[in-house]
Formats: sequence, C-alpha cells, structure tokens
Amino acid sequence: MTALAPQPHRAPEVRRAAPFGPNLFASVMGTGIVATAGASMPGLRAAATYVWALDAALLVFLVAAAARRWTWSAVRAQLADPVMAQFWGAPPMALMTVGTGALLLGGDWIGLPAALAVDWALWTVGSLLGLATSVLVPLRMIGSGERASGGWLMPVVPPMVSAASGALLAGHLPEGPLRQGLVLCCYALFGVSLFATVVIVPQIWQQLVRHGPGAAATVPTLWIVLGPLGQSITAANLLAGVPVLPGQTAFGVLYGTITWGFALLWTALAAAVTVRTARRGLPFALTWWSFVFPLGTLVTGTSALATRVPSPMFTGVAVVLYGVLVLAWATVAVRTLVRR
Repeated sequence: MTALAPQPHRAPEVRRAAPFGPNLFASVMGTGIVATAGASMPGLRAAATYVWALDAALLVFLVAAAARRWTWSAVRAQLADPVMAQFWGAPPMALMTVGTGALLLGGDWIGLPAALAVDWALWTVGSLLGLATSVLVPLRMIGSGERASGGWLMPVVPPMVSAASGALLAGHLPEGPLRQGLVLCCYALFGVSLFATVVIVPQIWQQLVRHGPGAAATVPTLWIVLGPLGQSITAANLLAGVPVLPGQTAFGVLYGTITWGFALLWTALAAAVTVRTARRGLPFALTWWSFVFPLGTLVTGTSALATRVPSPMFTGVAVVLYGVLVLAWATVAVRTLVRR
C-alpha cells in the first residue's frame, strides 16, 4: 500500500478568506470611513457623498450575498474558527458606518427624514449585533490559548462605533428624557469598548515584545488598535456636542487629546513594523483593510478635536491623515478587486 504523501501546511490567510466570511464587510467599513471622514474636509462633500453611495451599494450587495450563502451551520463554523470569529465585529460596524454616512451626507440626496430613518434602523441593528459580538466572541476565546493579536479588538470595537453614531442621532432628538437617555446609553457603550480595549491592548503589546509581530499576513492587524482609540476620541467629542451632563466638553477635549497622543505613537510603531515587514514581503490578504478603517477613525477623531479646540495643529494633521487614508483605501480597494 502506497504511503500517503504529507500534505503541505495551509497558510492561515487562505483559511481566513474562505469562502464567504464576515471579513468581507471590512471593505464596507473602510469605504464608509473615507466618506464620513471626507464630510468634514473642506470642498470634498460632493465627492464624499458619491463614495457613501458606493458604500451603501456595496453593503446591500454583501448583505444579499450573505443572506443567500450563510446558513446556521456556516455561521457556527465561522464562530468556531478562532480567527474568523474575530471578524464578526465587521458586519455591525459596516451597518453603522453606512448609517452615519446617510445622516452626514446622504441627506443631501434623499432628504433628512429619510436619512434619519436609515440611520436609526442601521444603528439599532448594528448596536444590537455589536453588543452580541462583544460578549459572544470573547467568551468563545476563553481557554482557546490563541495568540493575542489586533484582531481581538474587532468584536469589541462596535459599541464604540455605536457611541459615536448615537451621538449624532441624539443631536436630532428634542431636549428631554429621550435625548438624555440616548446620551447616557452612548456613554455606557463607550465604556464597554474602552475597558475591553484597555484589557486587550497590553496583551498585544506583550506579544510584540516577546514574540514579534508574527506572520506577515497578520501584521496589518496591528493597525486595528487605532480603531478603538480614534473612534473613542470621535465619540467623546461628538457626545460633547449634545450636553446633558456637566463637564462633557471638558471630558471630550481632555480624554481626546491624551488618547490622540497615544494613537500617534501607535501609528508610528505600526507603520515602522509594516515597512520592515514589507521589505521582506507582505502578501495581500483581506487583513489589508485593517490599514483603512482604523486610520479613518483617527481622521474623524482629529477632526472632532479640531471642532472643539480650533487649532491649526489638529486641522493640519487631519488633512494630512485624510490624504494618507484616501491613498490607503485606493490601494487596498484595487488589490481586493484584482486579488493579488
């Protein structure tokens, strides 16, 4: 009897991308953040609105594809995969990113009442799904022995996106208990994501110090750390614009500026590791979308700080970062289409 030849080890990125996983929704997140960040850039509103329309169409396409392909057994298999499970944070963030774009930009085309209806629907569904991922996926990881990576943050970032998006919706509610209740809810969601991030980021740092960045395909996930950082800056300062509690503005500026400093430090570290890895070879994978959305949250956070503290420093950095964001998005979008 002929002995079976040993099978070659399958690269982790192949397993992660097959066949139709929640990681594909990262493209909606990345495209949407280009639109919403562009809403605050002078002279770019019309272009940003077209990008939002493209993003909305992409979301509809992926949701329709998921409805056809995802069965309960397929979802269970994805949740059982310790890598793919992390990306279940992408669909709720994709929903809320498109909803926020509808409110910030889409109202120019469909009218404010329709934009609000779309945003409320997508925010509600996205927030509920995001709360589920922030509990179920970390619960799944308990005892798994998996190596800490930036991907661990994916399922716990959605509540922070809910906080930022909810702040915009709160501004359209009349003053009173409803507005106050939504703002308080947003601060609670802020806390869910913030303290989960505080627990996870030191583990990522420890892994970097002890074992290095790991496989080249996972290096882009280092940028995911910017997601909760930038989004929390955005949320804190957007909530400051809906004052129902004393000290909201001061908290937004103080927290935002301190966190902004650390976010720039992490940007420098992640960029250095990425460049060093790219010199040896950085194969394309859907994890490249980690370059886009997290950087976009730093743009929106910087712009939110510039609104609260009129400063050429914040304004200038926001413009420069947005230019880098657009370049990153264009590069990753093209590579995704050609898949090479």
